[in-house]
Amino acid sequence: MATDLQAAVERLGVEKFQRHIFLCTDATDPQCCPREKTIAAWEFLKRRLTELNLVGPEPLVYRTKANCLRVCTQGPIAVVYPEGVWYHSCTPEVLERIIREHLIGGQTVSEFAFAKNSNIFQRAEPRASSNGSQV
Repeated sequence: MATDLQAAVERLGVEKFQRHIFLCTDATDPQCCPREKTIAAWEFLKRRLTELNLVGPEPLVYRTKANCLRVCTQGPIAVVYPEGVWYHSCTPEVLERIIREHLIGGQTVSEFAFAKNSNIFQRAEPRASSNGSQV
């Protein structure tokens, strides 16, 4: 099994990508926008990343379909790491800008960014729980 797993890591470039985009799509109970809109956004994202040679064994970008990112308004919603930038209204047109400006160019698309969690990868100091133990 380890051989199969390592083959997948190499085929997908899991250890090499620079940015990771999660896109809320095909939710079980869609509330932020119609399911069809999220599916169209996901299909566009997959196609464009492939057309631009941004995925594969030497990827710049890794993509993940998320059932729900829990921001149930102005969807589809996306988040790009490692910067931790959250985007709303991710139609194909908006995704094209995110791909060009952020995923490739490294610049946040401010017009559609609504939150940023840039400290997500910083090591948090242990804190005490209610019973005094470290968490």
